[in-house]
Amino acid sequence: MTQSASSVPGSSRPSASEPSPWGAAGAMFAGVVLLVDGILSIVKGIAGIASDDVYTRISNYTFKFDITAWGWIHLVLGVILVFVGWGILKGAAWAWGVGIGLAALNLIANFMWLPYQPVWAVISIALDTFVIWALCAHRAKPVI
Repeated sequence: MTQSASSVPGSSRPSASEPSPWGAAGAMFAGVVLLVDGILSIVKGIAGIASDDVYTRISNYTFKFDITAWGWIHLVLGVILVFVGWGILKGAAWAWGVGIGLAALNLIANFMWLPYQPVWAVISIALDTFVIWALCAHRAKPVI
């Protein structure tokens, strides 16, 4: 008869069926990050649509988009991120997979956004990477 790692005396490692407390906290944080990142993307989008002078133009960058086009991309992506973040916090099953996909899409968009806002783009890329990890590592009951 075999025993799981968590039932062996002296073992502090949880078994594969037990959810990790780091993963649970990370999943709740991922939902909050998606909500906040979505709201900030909406603000970035509105700023890009309203005025082309908000962000500097880079002349020799591989991915050239009009600032207004970037504004619409960020606005639409931001609205969707807010809904998915809320779905993750509510424990909706559809939101986990969609959240992973949208975090990856947002990561790519922020990579392409690097020349316009380099510091915030790098921070967003790091947060999106964490969101992807947290949603892949923990898949359990609703977090709130």
